[in-house]
Amino acid sequence: MQKAISQFLSHYIKPQQHLLLAYSGGLDSSVLLHLLAAVRLSIPFNLQAMHVHHGLSANADQWAVFCQQQCDLLKVPLTVSHVNVHQHAHLGIEAAARQLRYQALFDYQHHEIKPDFIVTAHHQDDQAETLLLQLFRGAGVKGLASMAAIDISRRILRPLLEVSRLSLQEYASQHGISWCDDESNNNLHYERNFVRHEVLPIIEARNPAIKTVLARSALHLAEANDLLKSLAAIDGEPLLFNNSLCLAGLAKLDLARAKNVLRYWFACHQLDMPSAEQLAEITQQLFNAKVDAKIDIQLSQKNQSRHLSLKRFQHRAYLIKAQPVQAFDLVWNGESQLSLPNGGQLIFQQVQGAGLALKFGMTKLRISQRNGGESFKPNVLRPTRTLKHLLQEANIPPWQRDHLPLIYWQDTLAFVPGIGTNHELQASENELGLSIVWQA
Repeated sequence: MQKAISQFLSHYIKPQQHLLLAYSGGLDSSVLLHLLAAVRLSIPFNLQAMHVHHGLSANADQWAVFCQQQCDLLKVPLTVSHVNVHQHAHLGIEAAARQLRYQALFDYQHHEIKPDFIVTAHHQDDQAETLLLQLFRGAGVKGLASMAAIDISRRILRPLLEVSRLSLQEYASQHGISWCDDESNNNLHYERNFVRHEVLPIIEARNPAIKTVLARSALHLAEANDLLKSLAAIDGEPLLFNNSLCLAGLAKLDLARAKNVLRYWFACHQLDMPSAEQLAEITQQLFNAKVDAKIDIQLSQKNQSRHLSLKRFQHRAYLIKAQPVQAFDLVWNGESQLSLPNGGQLIFQQVQGAGLALKFGMTKLRISQRNGGESFKPNVLRPTRTLKHLLQEANIPPWQRDHLPLIYWQDTLAFVPGIGTNHELQASENELGLSIVWQA
């Protein structure tokens, strides 16, 4: 088993990389701790462990002490992270604890260095259970693919996926490894425990190799999922631009491929995948809602409390980080960059023959948000028009208009990002001007 772990790590990690073991003190992670401590003698990597103290069991303090003792024996630095699991979490206690556990692992830093990989002790039996649980939930190919040996986007390594729990028990016995038993693992209220203790033994009595077979099926589904991702990347490449999706092009695909592109787009933004019913409703709204209909669908980001808003404008769909509109009134005093309260930034630069003419003395420019009713004339050949009309004509999305900074010189509206410069203040071809760029 040590040889297999060594080969696995040699394939996936580089010398001197930092690994963080998710160490519960149970059989699986105790064996993996022993294996990693052994193979690091032949493979140069930095190993640390983290024990997440959920405080859900009366034995939680004893487990933390046990984990510290085992890590001390093997000379592996251990961090104990305390989390507070809400007893009435809407996710359920088990899911809420898992979310907090992963968040603690993802957030971990040692001397401001994040681990290159988080190593978990998921094994073949876990994979089989996960596949059954996903089947019971009606998951698609991505869900049925279950767990991958490596998850690059989340920095997770699972070196034991092809190892059975029985093999781990035999290894622990051979090497005198101690571990803790979590009493909640026998609680049939939890769905995974019910599958482990009630469902799988019945199937295993008929088919002793069922766990291996299910794990193999998960691998086949993972390959199918990779093909779907490749197809989505091909279909999405001409449609995705600057965090938006062309709906006219998406509508030309058959419905299954269109949904595949949407799932791919959502996955790229680390969003929780909508259910089949939710995805059908999303495609219905994107394709069939009236042109002027306001679409605002909230999509949660994985393991995070924030969400993105799915919006539609001018035959394109957008994923937008929701931000409240903040009032501001700032003065520019010659800085090259000016940060705005809403998170945007203005960049100022002297240029030749463009921007605000410096001959007028462009100092102490005032910057504020829209109040409504503003008029503007960027083109000398066209009449003064309302700013609202100009923004609509320029196809600037409504959610950007709310955060738009307006630049005033004295009491004159001098510059509007995306629209242009006041025609009376524009630098001529041979004059120095002040270029202003807004990064939303």
